[in-house]
Amino acid sequence: MKILIGGGGTGGHIYPALALARYAQLKDSANDILFVGTEKGMESQIVPSAGFPLKTVPVRSFERNLKQFGSAVINLINSLSQSSKIINEYRPNVILGTGGYVAAPLVISGLLKRYPVVLHEQNVHPGLVNRKLAPFVKRVCLSFAETEQWMPRFSRVLFTGNPRASEVSSLTRAAACRYFNLDPDYKNILVYGGSRGALKLNQVVTAYLNAGLLPEGVNLIYVTGEIYYREVSAKLGKLSDRIRLYSYLDQMPKALAAADLAVTRSGATTLAEITALGVPALLIPSPNVVNNHQYYNARLLADAEAAVLIEEKDFDFRRLQQEVEYLLKEPALLEEMKKKSIKMSAADAAERLYRCLQEVSS
Repeated sequence: MKILIGGGGTGGHIYPALALARYAQLKDSANDILFVGTEKGMESQIVPSAGFPLKTVPVRSFERNLKQFGSAVINLINSLSQSSKIINEYRPNVILGTGGYVAAPLVISGLLKRYPVVLHEQNVHPGLVNRKLAPFVKRVCLSFAETEQWMPRFSRVLFTGNPRASEVSSLTRAAACRYFNLDPDYKNILVYGGSRGALKLNQVVTAYLNAGLLPEGVNLIYVTGEIYYREVSAKLGKLSDRIRLYSYLDQMPKALAAADLAVTRSGATTLAEITALGVPALLIPSPNVVNNHQYYNARLLADAEAAVLIEEKDFDFRRLQQEVEYLLKEPALLEEMKKKSIKMSAADAAERLYRCLQEVSS
């Protein structure tokens, strides 16, 4: 089977696609996968590093500024032409779009050429591209069953879960503690702001640590994001041996597996990993994302009592202290949160999505 995958811009669109691609090759080494993305998106580095070929198109997001809008329209037209050429040359059995403006020209070109197209939606509240194109594709695969209520009429939806969950669900806390050389008898907190880091999280956590509020018997794995690392490191100075400070972690799933509590954003990949491992979390959704989708992601987990939702405007080092101390003193509550989180995940998500692609492929 030849699978053509379009998506990128953020890790939330890329990592699930890579998880599916790896699973497809594991199922059958004859499966062939080609990615389509942009030169400036995260996919330009992540996809080739993962060992998959990537073709690029010049599409970019639409801006409100009239001059930039006109340029974006021209790029979209060029991207449609280039996507059409890629499809003609590659001749896929199926096209998978993982959302975002990056996927739009490939999915539209595939539909115009009458190729079978499947969309995968990672967030609770679906993105604009997936909502607009959903009625025209063969299937819309959902990471969360609750997303169906926001999909247009006549969309052929299917709950599969997020393929990223399949890659991390087998990790164990004991092995992860050994990897990070952490005392397994200590509680472990993981702080990270998603694939790009988060300014507000870094400001709050830096103040929290400088106030000496990290409880005794607790380790901290703290991932700042590359652009914030130098500033955070300078503000914290000499670190306790209970704090592991990183700019970036290739092995983020292992850090989550070691964690008894996560303090993080609520992007799609983060939630897929959290729910696959059942990590109780303090979720601080980014207010700077399209359609406020991180809030809806976090709200779903909070309503299920699998996480605590704190809006960024309400998040400071005292609130962090309050929540951390309360949760770590309530092991029964943490265990309940873990169970409820796992119930929201689909450990066989990669298999479900792969089977869907097989069923609709030409």
